[in-house]
Amino acid sequence: MTGAASRPPECPPECPVVGVGVVVWKGGRVLLIRRGKSPMRGRWSLPGGRQELGETVRETAMREVREETGLEIRLGALLDVVDTIRRDESGAVTLQYTLVDFDADWIAGEPAAASDAEHAEWADPDALAPYGLWSETLRIIALSRERRG
Repeated sequence: MTGAASRPPECPPECPVVGVGVVVWKGGRVLLIRRGKSPMRGRWSLPGGRQELGETVRETAMREVREETGLEIRLGALLDVVDTIRRDESGAVTLQYTLVDFDADWIAGEPAAASDAEHAEWADPDALAPYGLWSETLRIIALSRERRG
């Protein structure tokens, strides 16, 4: 089998990894998860994850929110696409993610950490500093909020 899972860690990636993130809203609050697995174990983030073969990015978004939090959502608009490319000292690519972010509304359920998440909760979008979110995550949340009015 080829791919990231079978390569030794010193080998560069063969292709970008597509990840999907979702900004889920309920009553003016945004859903955050604390990652339970690498990459970014223990860090706060939006729910989401890797696209699987044969799955659309919209299907990935719905599946990842359900698997990580148990929530049902109504998926909304595409917010943005964020490219993350890391290189070593020689300029060789060591990691590349293409992150596709969507807006969504909560439909049903209470957040309960499952799958790749170790915790899930609704957060006040005006009080996100304690979560230590990545600057791009903060930008995507702000973009979603702005589009909602």
